[in-house]
Amino acid sequence: MTIHWCGTGLSAIPGLRRLIEAGHEVTVWNRSADKARKAVGDLTDRIKAFDIEALGAGLAKGDVMVSMLPADWHVPLAKLCLEKGAHFVSSSYIAPEMRALDDAFRDKGLCSVNEVGLDPGIDHLMAHHLVAEYRASDAYDPTNAISFLSYCGGVPKIANAFRYKFSWSPLGVLKALRSPSRSIRNFSELRVDRPWNALSSYDAPLPTPETFEVYPNRDSIPFMEDYRFDPAWPVRDFVRGTLRLNGWSDAWADIFAEIETLSGPEGDARLKDMSDQFWSENAYDEGEPDRVVLCVELKAEKDGKTVWHKSYVMDAWGDARGTAMARLVSVPVSLAVEAVLAREIPAGVTAAPSDPRLVSRWMAEIDKLAQHLQIVDRAAA
Repeated sequence: MTIHWCGTGLSAIPGLRRLIEAGHEVTVWNRSADKARKAVGDLTDRIKAFDIEALGAGLAKGDVMVSMLPADWHVPLAKLCLEKGAHFVSSSYIAPEMRALDDAFRDKGLCSVNEVGLDPGIDHLMAHHLVAEYRASDAYDPTNAISFLSYCGGVPKIANAFRYKFSWSPLGVLKALRSPSRSIRNFSELRVDRPWNALSSYDAPLPTPETFEVYPNRDSIPFMEDYRFDPAWPVRDFVRGTLRLNGWSDAWADIFAEIETLSGPEGDARLKDMSDQFWSENAYDEGEPDRVVLCVELKAEKDGKTVWHKSYVMDAWGDARGTAMARLVSVPVSLAVEAVLAREIPAGVTAAPSDPRLVSRWMAEIDKLAQHLQIVDRAAA
């Protein structure tokens, strides 16, 4: 069986190299074959220019396709996998169009594994672990009030005045700032049109405690079911969000104000101009370390008193192995590929696994990627 890895962008390389070095049969597809050769040419000569017809011709039953391409490629490639009897893996969120393929993948006994990068991905594993541990604890009571917070962010290891740096085109970040979000705060649904309308502070339980600015992103609420929350649980807070360095909102205040005024084709053109400017002014320098902070916490309260409270906390930064972001996005993808090959993933369209054995094994591998990873028992503190 062959692994067809599509895309060799900045966040793809460590996981790709890991699979090749482990002896798997891998064919690498990239829009620029020359760029792919620079990334992995020392390990393999099985590198081809990405072309969907050529890819389809080379795709065989039982193969695994990995899409590290832009998100609009995922569904067409997943459909190609269905046609050829192959499995599909990506790090991206499960779009409705991908979810709609669930029955087709199940009927053919094939896997479409998504949300197995950093966020989404590692955060899911942490959440599954904490929920399972809470359910098994003496403190568990279905009437306890539950609070769940998950915050992740890529930030510069060496802070700059802009309080942020870009490792790829800033356009995606700018577009995300125009997106609404839905979460739960104080037992009520919170909807906001712009992230800066829901900014708050978060004290991360790092070895040296640190405060970050955070805001909810996308629609958090469907993940309660994904994380095996009982529908009867009283949920005080449920937020999946983004983490930024303190001072970020002040540094970006003028950007927020301008984004509010943009619309239509002219607005899109202006966003592109802003993206180009930010890329020139605030991109990472060669060899400059990035940093990733991820905190996932679950708290249970009874009669207003905390009875269970644990946090999974991760802090990672760029080093001689490359960027933290690249390691933490692509290595979990490679773990998912191996799990598919080992028949450890059920058929259908799925996200990062909740199986305790896989969660434990994957987190042990992720521990090697981060400079700090631990579970903090905050109820005992």
